[in-house]
Amino acid sequence: MTSVISSDDILKARILVVDDKPDNVRLIEAILRGAGYKSVESTTNSIEVCELHRKNRYALILLDLQMPGLDGFQVMEELKAIEGDGYLPVLAVTAQPSHQLHALAAGARDFISKPFNIEEFRARVRNLIEVRLLHLAASNYSKVLESAVLELETSREALRITTLEELRRSQAELALAQETQESLLPRCLPRFDNLIIRAFNSPTRYVGGDFYDFVEAPSGECIGVLADVSGKGIPAALLSSMVLGALNMEFRSDARPGEALNRINKLLCERSLPYQFVTLFLFFLGADGTGEFVSAGHNLAYLFRCETGTIDVLWSGHFFLGAFDFATYESKPLRLGIGDILVVYSDGLTDAENGHKDMFGEERLMGIIRQEAPAGSKALETRLLNEVMNFTAGVPQSDDITLVIVERRN
Repeated sequence: MTSVISSDDILKARILVVDDKPDNVRLIEAILRGAGYKSVESTTNSIEVCELHRKNRYALILLDLQMPGLDGFQVMEELKAIEGDGYLPVLAVTAQPSHQLHALAAGARDFISKPFNIEEFRARVRNLIEVRLLHLAASNYSKVLESAVLELETSREALRITTLEELRRSQAELALAQETQESLLPRCLPRFDNLIIRAFNSPTRYVGGDFYDFVEAPSGECIGVLADVSGKGIPAALLSSMVLGALNMEFRSDARPGEALNRINKLLCERSLPYQFVTLFLFFLGADGTGEFVSAGHNLAYLFRCETGTIDVLWSGHFFLGAFDFATYESKPLRLGIGDILVVYSDGLTDAENGHKDMFGEERLMGIIRQEAPAGSKALETRLLNEVMNFTAGVPQSDDITLVIVERRN
């Protein structure tokens, strides 16, 4: 599959530069215009950002984090109220290394450190704009699919269902998609030395594309994956099946995480339908708690440290699978000490809505982890699922809610 976003689309995308220092603004504007970008705007007043974005819907906001009035973190909080899907088109600009992961946790898609290399700056800007435009295209496509399924359930005439047989056939197709998706989940969770694994999946009635799996590698390591496939219905179920099959082939050949995802990404780019992609968190763990992980465009994972009571954020900055054939994937080291707990989830959990359209959110999730993880993975799973159930209060959700928890024990 090749990208549907052209170079002309990228260069025409609207960009907003936000920095309280006019010299910095002029420098960044000059770099962007020199690279061919045609629609570059700026402001030195951070209070204006949200209103400008509400009016112009920028493809990218270059946001300085340290500013008077509202700082960059406060601006991102206000932008979340505008971006209903939680995707903030923000490239954070900072001279403070300690702000980098904080910016990602706050919703920024990437960061650039001051003073920055011009070539690196241009590359990050172009990549983020391309991903943003592709995200919008994919979101629109998913909405069309969801609308089609809703119309299928509520309006026979709108979908030209003129006979009872046609209705039964449509329902059978949805049932087949649901059966296919359910068959991808393991019937029982495996047991590994020194590791406790817990997993949960709550599918929507429109048949989403979340799945998880665990296998034992030839090396004896625990291999775990949680994936979220774009779209719904039969296309999502078929793509999920393809990805899981490819992963199992790689696992049996003793491939490491990075090389496995490099091959699977090329397969999906060649075989998947337009607008289809997969986000995924893959980890390998040995009995001693050491291993590695790769996050392919997936939301942040969290690692609770029993000894200190702190939470590490796990993120590797790779593209999602199936979108770019040039993308490559490299693993990062992972270590679980005794009592440490790894929490991996799909965005259906943090995006779960109550009757007022409020989202469950990452801050609420991290707060529950801090409070309950010291009592162990079972207590954490129980508390988290109860909190989600009480928060949503029976409101139908538009996305699957999927959760994986791994605890290292003696």
